[in-house]
Amino acid sequence: MPTDQTAVDRLAASRDNDGQAFLGPHHVQAAQRLERLIRRAQFAPRLTMSYDPARVGSKSGGTAGDIADSASHARQRLNRLAAPLPPDCWGVLFDVCGLGKGLQAVETERRWPRRSAKLVLRIGLSQLAAQLGLLEQAAGPEHLSARTWRSERLPIIAEDCS
Repeated sequence: MPTDQTAVDRLAASRDNDGQAFLGPHHVQAAQRLERLIRRAQFAPRLTMSYDPARVGSKSGGTAGDIADSASHARQRLNRLAAPLPPDCWGVLFDVCGLGKGLQAVETERRWPRRSAKLVLRIGLSQLAAQLGLLEQAAGPEHLSARTWRSERLPIIAEDCS
């Protein structure tokens, strides 16, 4: 088993006696989207030194004006995702998906009983997947709608060019 496998990947790969995975594909996809959003928001800790002139020697500590617009928008999106979730669920989601902490570390920090963090993680991922519109099963073509910015298609070649 690779050492860089996350807690979400391990839980998605684990099977119960009936052969069912603890986390479904919609949970994994919600975790991946959250991880990308946290990275874009620049909340994940840096592992290497940054020699960016804007950061070196800065005494401001990183105000909202110092971060890029994409990071600012990502932080706003994270706030909207976090608002309807219970604080414990959001904390576990952020620690596991954003900071890469293991479930045992989360349980130790919060003084929770063993195996409780994985249940809270699953509840949080279920609620997050619902917010993101990710379903446990595909709904089928009858639930799809065409997404376009125009109500009708324009002709590719104009019929009357004169």
